[in-house]
Amino acid sequence: MSTPKRLLNIPKRRFFETINATPTVIGADSVIVGNISGDGPFVVSGEVHGDGDLGGGLNLSVNGSWHGNIQAEQAIVAGKIFGGLSVRNRLEIGYTAVIRGKVSARTIAIARGAIVDGEIEVTSGEPMLQFEEKRDGK
Repeated sequence: MSTPKRLLNIPKRRFFETINATPTVIGADSVIVGNISGDGPFVVSGEVHGDGDLGGGLNLSVNGSWHGNIQAEQAIVAGKIFGGLSVRNRLEIGYTAVIRGKVSARTIAIARGAIVDGEIEVTSGEPMLQFEEKRDGK
């Protein structure tokens, strides 16, 4: 049975679903102290203390936390950030997220229930999108 062509053209909502590169994973019981840089996607379920310069995307899970300033190409945040977050493209902030610091991104979607304690800047000039989270967030 073949898949109809129209189903192949449906865009994926989460941009991490379209990435084929192997991510760098910081596991739930890990604590990393120091600055992090790299080009591929990063999945963080543990704790990071240091700045991040990520040429790819960041997926900060509900159990993950980052203490420092982060620059990334795109990001999905469900955990905690204590510092600034600067995203060059798309940023999705889940309902479990807590961000204490300035947030900037080209486009921002924020779920009802998320906490952002700091300035929010949408660099594209488009309005920030608010949504009701329908996924588990974990």
